[in-house]
Amino acid sequence: MAEKLIGKVIHYFDKIGVAVVKIDKGNLAVGDTIHILRGERDFQQQVESLQVEKEQVNKIKSGEEAGMKVDQPVKPGDAIYKI
Repeated sequence: MAEKLIGKVIHYFDKIGVAVVKIDKGNLAVGDTIHILRGERDFQQQVESLQVEKEQVNKIKSGEEAGMKVDQPVKPGDAIYKI
C-alpha cells in the first residue's frame, strides 16, 4: 500500500491524548488509516473522530485543522501519512 504525506501534528494535549493536525495536501476522514512518523514515533491507527471548534466533523481538507484522538503520544512536527 502506498502512503501519501497529507499533513502534520501542530499541537498535542497530553492529558487527553488529542493531537491537533493540519492537512497540507488532500483530505482526512473518519475511518481513514493513518501512519504517524518521526524519529522514534512510528505507529498506525484508524481515525475514529475529528473535531473542529469542539464540533464533530466527518472530513477535513487541505488547509484545515482538527483535533483527533491519538493512540500514542505525538509532538508538533510529526508527519501524518494516509495509507
